[in-house]
Amino acid sequence: MQARRYLTAAALAAAFFAGPTAMVAQDPETKPDNTKINKRDRDKTEPTADQQKENKTDRALAKNIRSAIMEDKSLSTYAQNIKVIAQNGTVTLKGPVHSDEEKRAIEAKATEIAGAGNARNEISVKGDQEADREKKQ
Repeated sequence: MQARRYLTAAALAAAFFAGPTAMVAQDPETKPDNTKINKRDRDKTEPTADQQKENKTDRALAKNIRSAIMEDKSLSTYAQNIKVIAQNGTVTLKGPVHSDEEKRAIEAKATEIAGAGNARNEISVKGDQEADREKKQ
C-alpha cells in the first residue's frame, strides 16, 4: 500500500514537472500559423473577446447565445468554443468550426436570440482533419 502511494505521488510529480507540452503529442510536420488571423484581430475595427461590453444587456445577450450553443450536443468542440462578442446589442461570432452546417446552426441561434440584423457571422469552416485522415485509411 505504501509503495502504491509513493508511485502515484511520483507519477503526479513527474507529470507536473514535465509541463503541459509533455502531455500533448504534436505532429512535427504541422506548424500552427495564425498569422493572418492575428493580423486581422489587431485591426481596431475588428471586435475581439476583450472588447466584450460589461453592461447588463450585452452580458446577458452573450450568455444566452453561449448557453444555446453549449446545449446543442450535435455541435463539435470547435463549434462550442466559438467566440461570442456582444457590443451594444450586436453580436459578433468568430472562430473555426468543422462544417457549414455548424456555421449555419450557430448563426441561427445567435440571430434568434439577438434579433435579425444583430448577428455578424465571422465564423470560418476548417473541416475535420481527424475525420479526413480516417477516411483515407
